[in-house]
Amino acid sequence: MRNNINKYVGYFLALLMAVMTVDVLWGVFTRYIVGSQSPWTEELARFLLIWIGLLGAAYVAGQNQHLAIDILPERLEGAAKQRLQWAIRLLVAGFAATVLVAGGARLVYITYKLGQYSAALQVPLSVVYSIVPVSGLLIIYYKLAERGAPAEAQA
Repeated sequence: MRNNINKYVGYFLALLMAVMTVDVLWGVFTRYIVGSQSPWTEELARFLLIWIGLLGAAYVAGQNQHLAIDILPERLEGAAKQRLQWAIRLLVAGFAATVLVAGGARLVYITYKLGQYSAALQVPLSVVYSIVPVSGLLIIYYKLAERGAPAEAQA
C-alpha cells in the first residue's frame, strides 16, 4: 500500500509541476509578448508552489530522503540505534500531528468559516490550505509505517 501511495503522490506532484510550468510560461508570454500579464497566473503559481512544497515534503518523508543530521545514529548500534530511530519517527509524527494536522485543520476551518477567497482566481482559501493537514497525515502515515533503519535505507 505504501508503494502505491508513493506512486500516486509522485504522479500528482509531477502533474502539479507541469501545470505550474505551463502557468509560469503563460505568465511570461502574456507579460513580454502580449504586453499585459494575465492577472491569475502569479496567484496560481503561488498556490501550486504551496501544494508542491507541502506534498513534496510528505513524499520525501515517504521515500526517507529528507534532510537529516545523522551523527548520533552513525555512532550507535543495535537496539540503541533502533530506539533512537523510533524516537525520531515519533517526534516527526508528533510534530506533523500538532502543527500540520491540528494547526492546518484549524487554518482550513477558519478560512472556510470566514469565507475567504483568493483575489484573482476566486478560489476558497480553505481549498488552497487543505493540503496542510493532508500532507501532515501523509507524513504521520509514512513515519509510523516505516520499517527498518532509516539511515540504512538511505545508503
